Amino acid sequence: MSLQQDIMSALKTAMKAKDQGALTALRAVKSAILLAQTESGAQTELTEEQELKILQKQVKQRKDSAAIYLEQGREDLAAPELAEAEVISQFLPEALSEEDVEKIVVLAIDKLGAVGMKDMGKVMGVVSKELAGQADGKTISNIVRQKLS
Repeated sequence: MSLQQDIMSALKTAMKAKDQGALTALRAVKSAILLAQTESGAQTELTEEQELKILQKQVKQRKDSAAIYLEQGREDLAAPELAEAEVISQFLPEALSEEDVEKIVVLAIDKLGAVGMKDMGKVMGVVSKELAGQADGKTISNIVRQKLS
């Protein structure tokens, strides 16, 4: 079963349960997937990697919004954003720990022969592709920067 079908079945379940938070999050994901499919030049079917990127983007948007709301002391607005991020996260693969990401970064640095910050782009490209959906870009970037400096 594809990710899109999983989301549709979860959407139906949320409708039956009258779960407004889950409905909002799942409808946003469905909308983002449909937009990606109808972009000019896009194929009709998205690859699993593209679907995971869309989900990661949706989770990141909600977490960023929640962080801004919390900075401004608006817990009432942050709570629904975090709840939606949690609903969307269910469809992402299990996230790797920082130690696991660090091991993969070190292997990539050794494999590419990266020696300094000038090679950060190469390392980020390889590691990001390998860890698609399993770690967020900020974590990967921080670890790569730490290892190359």
